[in-house]
Amino acid sequence: MATKISAKDVSDLRSRTGAGMMDCKKALQETGGDVDKAVDYLRQKGIAKAEKRAGRSAREGIIGSYVHFNGKVAVMVELNCETDFVARTDDFQALAKDIAMHIASSRPLAVTDEEVPADILDHERSIIDKQVAESGKPEAVRAKIVEGKLKKFLQENVLLDQPFVKDDKKSVGELIKEVSGKVGEKLAVRRFARFEIGEA
Repeated sequence: MATKISAKDVSDLRSRTGAGMMDCKKALQETGGDVDKAVDYLRQKGIAKAEKRAGRSAREGIIGSYVHFNGKVAVMVELNCETDFVARTDDFQALAKDIAMHIASSRPLAVTDEEVPADILDHERSIIDKQVAESGKPEAVRAKIVEGKLKKFLQENVLLDQPFVKDDKKSVGELIKEVSGKVGEKLAVRRFARFEIGEA
């Protein structure tokens, strides 16, 4: 009996490898629905792209920008790729603009978890600690609850983990992997700046 392959599994595999939908579906069928084995299968066939590019450096790219229609919010984002050729493609330039627009709307604190300033994390942790202490939960589970809430805080405030504003079924990080698979190069957001009128 054939293994039932869900659309989510196909989508997850596609975002991990950059391979096409039909290749991903076939890989999952060949490996009985095991995503990790399917990644290996695609790599063996030379179809997986994004995983192989992890070690390469992305030193080309563009500064993408977005100004909100009311003129009160603007964003600049540095999006990197490996070659100037890819930096000039429509897909790459559209991605830079989409990410800049996402930043304008979602106000991330940093690109990755590691870049969130320590004082912000400490402040958030102290608030969560107090909330959990006042909730009356048993001492034994409090630390786990605090870590869970802190993880959620990071998902909501770190660019690569945030649900993409135009399609909240995928994160910004997954969107970047998708485009990386399409253009055949490693892509990375290096930094961004968000400006809002009246903001300190």
